[in-house]
Amino acid sequence: MGMLSRVGNIPIIIIPRNMITFPCAKINLGLNIIEKRTDGYHNLETVFYPIPLYDVLEIKSMDEHFPSEQPCDLKTTGNVIDCNESDNLVIKAYQLLSKDFKIPRVHAHLYKQIPPQAGLGGGSSDAAYMIRLLDERFRLNLGNAEMERYAAKLGADCAFFITSEPSFATGIGDCLSPVDTPKGNLKGYYLCIVKPDVAVSTKDAYADIVPHKAEKCCRDIVKQPIETWKNELKNDFELPVFARYPVLKDIKEELYHNGAVYASMSGSGSAIYGIFQNDPAPSLAQDFNACFFSCMKL
Repeated sequence: MGMLSRVGNIPIIIIPRNMITFPCAKINLGLNIIEKRTDGYHNLETVFYPIPLYDVLEIKSMDEHFPSEQPCDLKTTGNVIDCNESDNLVIKAYQLLSKDFKIPRVHAHLYKQIPPQAGLGGGSSDAAYMIRLLDERFRLNLGNAEMERYAAKLGADCAFFITSEPSFATGIGDCLSPVDTPKGNLKGYYLCIVKPDVAVSTKDAYADIVPHKAEKCCRDIVKQPIETWKNELKNDFELPVFARYPVLKDIKEELYHNGAVYASMSGSGSAIYGIFQNDPAPSLAQDFNACFFSCMKL
């Protein structure tokens, strides 16, 4: 039998020689591209919000006689990941920590449920949770701040997933501070996520952006009643991405048609989410039966 433990608010199941955790997805509550930096990246403002959609990540010690050329071998199941094993952020997280710490060889198994190329942060979450697993399993004694520093080297939004707490993000998405949403959270609402068979290139999405300072910061808007978000809380990527992929705009409109209090694209896409006061799954499931569709209570 396994034992359930927690590192911060991150659940980890400990089995002799094995450890399992559940990397979560996120949505963006507003996303404003403020300016282009001299290094080619963009400064932004957004609110990262964790949601109960999970991958499953397991590590276990590799026998010293196991014939592996790599110190961390990775098996992936579930949703298809279109990248080489060596490019997977789980492997990169292991390699990053092993430069500074003596870490034994491990087997890693990643079961993917978070759809890729959706703006939901699945790969970034997997990397951050791998850092947490390695820290816990091998007693590296890293604090959250140090793990966030390592995670930020792997991707702009990776640091957020170290604690997976609602956060206001600035810089390239790596500068985090706590944020309040209505009544402190969105608990009690229903979240519906729809992703069609569309892959949005982040590079292309940024190419069509004209950076500008938002009239009102998303950090302030999300503190307001959610009924005010529709007219004020914007994702700057929507305009250029919807022009390239009209189906995404259609999905957003359909979510509003079915009673969403607020709907938006997450990140640079291609997942569209709607927030509802009541469970929309019975009526929406038929409308989006050809897409990735998930409905959950927050």
